[in-house]
Amino acid sequence: MAAYGSRGGDSFGQGSSWSFREPFAVGRVPTWARARHRQEPRLRTFLDSFKRDPVRRISTHGIYAQSHPDQYQAADSSDEPPTEQNHGSHYFDLHAANVRTANTGLARELKGRHLQMIAIGGSVGSGLFVASGKCLYLGGPAALIIAYGFVGVMLWCTIQALGELAVAFPVAGSFSSYSTRFLDPAWGFAMGWNYALQWLTVLPLELIAASITIGYWNDQLNKAIFITIFLATVIIINLFGVKGYGEAEFVFSIVKIAAVTGFIILAAVINIGGFDDPQGNTGYIGGRYWTNPGAFHHGFKGLCSVFVSAAFAFTGTELVGLAAAETANPRKSLPTAIKQVFWRITLFYIVSLTLVGLIVPYNHERLLGNISHYSVSDASYSPFVIAIESASIQVLPGIMNAVILIAVLSVGNSAVFGSSRTLAALADQRQAPQILAYVDRKGRPLFAILFAALVGLIGYLADLKFQSDVLNWLLAVSGLSSIFTWGSICLCHIRFRRAWARRGRSLTQLSFTAQAGITGSYVGLFLNVFVLIAQFWIAAFPIVTFTDNQSAATASPSKVAQSFFLQYLCVPIVVAFYLVYKLWFRTKIVRSDEMDLDTGRRRDVNLPVLVMREKEEVEGWPGWKRVYRFFC
Repeated sequence: MAAYGSRGGDSFGQGSSWSFREPFAVGRVPTWARARHRQEPRLRTFLDSFKRDPVRRISTHGIYAQSHPDQYQAADSSDEPPTEQNHGSHYFDLHAANVRTANTGLARELKGRHLQMIAIGGSVGSGLFVASGKCLYLGGPAALIIAYGFVGVMLWCTIQALGELAVAFPVAGSFSSYSTRFLDPAWGFAMGWNYALQWLTVLPLELIAASITIGYWNDQLNKAIFITIFLATVIIINLFGVKGYGEAEFVFSIVKIAAVTGFIILAAVINIGGFDDPQGNTGYIGGRYWTNPGAFHHGFKGLCSVFVSAAFAFTGTELVGLAAAETANPRKSLPTAIKQVFWRITLFYIVSLTLVGLIVPYNHERLLGNISHYSVSDASYSPFVIAIESASIQVLPGIMNAVILIAVLSVGNSAVFGSSRTLAALADQRQAPQILAYVDRKGRPLFAILFAALVGLIGYLADLKFQSDVLNWLLAVSGLSSIFTWGSICLCHIRFRRAWARRGRSLTQLSFTAQAGITGSYVGLFLNVFVLIAQFWIAAFPIVTFTDNQSAATASPSKVAQSFFLQYLCVPIVVAFYLVYKLWFRTKIVRSDEMDLDTGRRRDVNLPVLVMREKEEVEGWPGWKRVYRFFC
């Protein structure tokens, strides 16, 4: 324990060095305690809040023993800090990385209601409201429902696995840290930077989307004005700490939930003949557009082309796991939030997109324009807006655009949160510049937030002539990122369960277990791999090139190659990250019997009693209430 500022020899898994301070003598108040209770000027207090909290810092000197690289080294009685055993400059310290992510300085201020809203609607944005129009054109309404349902099942299995891991190990970095701990440090490095780059590129995309949405009311104003306003708003929210982020997402999600619920009601009225349809006819629409022009477009290839866009729409659901390290009570809050994902998939995506496919034909001229001049940032291509305009109610399109504006700002807010926390965790594991690990007394990773803000300046390209090319390449970087992240979560859960069983431990020792079990993780992993294979086929033999709206048969080889990398760029980036790091540090796949299953694990002393009480309570419930508890 001397390696962490104490004189004992026991290891610990979670907590800060504050809990190991020796009590000071009676009648004597130390200088640091007197300073804390002294009334400081407000400006001084505000400025001091940006400094590190000295009692939260973790020292990892002397973590190695001479006999084995994964054991602690006892300190002598000298005052000098023990020296680290020299393993060479290309050595990755896996155990020290686990200790640092388990003892983060991040503040645990998120409550249950914050997590529930983050899970239900925290990242619903342009992926659902705008990109679904491209999906409708490429695959047709039936393919739209099948693809979103397919990805929904895959994501439900993934989030269940993530919930089990996050409740047991509420550590900084979450799934990227799990990849380092349970798979391979090189893969953890690749997944961490893959996820950080995903959100870093999504931020300017969402800022541009917000500025373009403003053009619905006035397209003469300079977009740079609104880029500045929106970027400043997002950064200020995150500077209020994780509680500020949680409160903002709570409000944003309520607006989005109300809007989607209202749209479902309105779309149902339109479908049964309450308003004129998009073709100018009146009366009942029903399944007319499933017959003419049809339920499918471009056949099986059209269905496969929808998978990645559907995954982009679901991106951000895993943030509920990333927020575990900043949750006040993960055991109580996380399981409830994880179960809410079922309703997000069912209500937000399946029901709403089914109605969109009923009242907007896939050959609508606005959707065709969505392909020839496609931009995920332009809300005018949204099938939701097209559907509402068909009702001929003057005020509703403006309301829907306002909802889309709030939605993209919400995703921009999540982008700063997700990227900053991932970068800080990478820095804690010595896989990113150390300055990004700086966490102040309020639990904010300041330099990681600042770095995300600097990347957000790319949004000022909104006024340039070649903005669409830049946006397409930014989107290419993040296109398949979620598939890699979700697949890694499933594989981590499989490896964790194997190591847990080999240690002779029971699942009853876990506070929360995935409802889908390890079978769900195998299903989720298989589906993620299937999407990667399907996307490779679509990228190599595209329906259209997306650069000039030409078919693959008539497009030039350079256009086909450009289209391939626009849709599959993430794969070579991840492979390059993994291979370079693995060759440099010569890391190995972590064996099941060598996995660290204790550092950072949350232990509930009264867990058996709590579980027994919950079972006794449920036994007296009627059947409908048990079903509600299972899903909610």
